[in-house]
Formats: sequence, structure tokens, C-alpha cells
Amino acid sequence: MRIDIITLFPEMFRGPFDASIVARAREQGIVRIELHHLRDWGEGRHNTVDDAPYGGGAGMVLKPAPVFAAVEAVRALDAEPGRVVLLTPQGRLLTQPIVNELAALPRLTLLCGHYEGVDERIREHLVDDEISLGDYVLSGGELAAMVLVDAVVRLLPGALGGETSLQEESHAQGLLEYPQYTRPADFRGWPVPEVLLSGNHPEIDRWRRQQSLLRTRRRRPDLLVRAGLSDEERSWLEEEG
Repeated sequence: MRIDIITLFPEMFRGPFDASIVARAREQGIVRIELHHLRDWGEGRHNTVDDAPYGGGAGMVLKPAPVFAAVEAVRALDAEPGRVVLLTPQGRLLTQPIVNELAALPRLTLLCGHYEGVDERIREHLVDDEISLGDYVLSGGELAAMVLVDAVVRLLPGALGGETSLQEESHAQGLLEYPQYTRPADFRGWPVPEVLLSGNHPEIDRWRRQQSLLRTRRRRPDLLVRAGLSDEERSWLEEEG
């Protein structure tokens, strides 16, 4: 997979992308990540990329000409044009199904919004998708792009090395993950649930599923609506109150 990121602050990405899973995936050739400075396509001797909004108002708006030039030049770097994604609080909320969708693509071009936003013609005629991390405001799209890249890269074949572990994580199957324990079996008088020490794997699987259901109902009940529970699981939750 190839990921191109167009940003006003390419230096922000070097630390996060040079460590952990993303770094290993890059080293192994699983993903190629290229950073592009938007000011390289800026206008005039100051490489201007923003201007005051028509109609007045606070802040500055990213101009269409530099953004169009940057995206068109970057897309031309590879035969696969890919999908152009604008990181913006006005986009669709990033969820695991959307991450799965993006991870299946051969190429992504991420455009990091900044200032008071982008000229509307960029939305209407240039980008293919708009993604938001949530209902809050960040200083720019860079942090959102980092989160999206991390979520996508860990789904690429070979990036994690453990597909079973990947499927059991929170949100991978629409529920929060069950509680996890490790040695010692008793710590300060707090014991590990006996079922996990039993060696009975069908019972362990059953316990984990039930704990996942309970934790999701307690912390994120909205997820249960979309989780596709069986009739048996629904009845069990009702019995548990």
C-alpha cells in the first residue's frame, strides 16, 4: 500500500512514523509513506497557501490553487491514483468498518486541513472522502492523519504478524475487548478469574465473549445495537440485568 500525506507540517510525522508497527511495516515494504509539504506548491515569493475568507470572518482559509496543484502532482507520482481523503471535523466519523474499507485500497492520499478550513471547491471537485476523528476540534489534520495511518497500517497483511490477536481487539468485531490478565495469578489479594486458569478453552472463549458483552453494555451501549448479537446472547444479557 502507498500512502501520501500533504501537509503544512511534515516534520510532525517523523517521530510517530519512525517507531513501532508503522516503522516495521515501512521497513518490510508493506507500506510506503511519502510526506509532501503543501508550501512547495504555494503562490508567490512567500509560497502562500492561505487567504482571508470572502464575506469576512476570523482566521484564514486554504486556497484552492495550491491544494489542487499539490494533489494533482502527488497523484501523478504513481500509476494508481488512489483515494484522496481530507481530514476535517466535517467528515464522516472514523470507525473500524471505515478503517477496514480504507485498508483494502492500494493507495491513499491524505490532505491535512488547517486554519479555518479549506475553500469549498476543494471539497466539491478534488477530494473523494472526508474523515473526522470525532466531535472536537484539533489544530489541524496532521494528528488525525497519524491516527488514520496507524489504524490502517496495522490491518495490512504481515504488519502485526498475529491475525488472531488483530481480530480479538476492541472494535474489531463490534464490541469492546474482554478483560486481560497475566502472571502472577494472585496480586495483592486480587486473583485472576479461575476459568482462565482451567485450561478449558471452550469455557474460556465463552467467558471472554460474555465479559466482552458486559463491558460493552456498561461502557459503550451504543455499540450493541450494531454488534449482531445472537438470540442466546441477547437473552443472557437480559438475565444479567
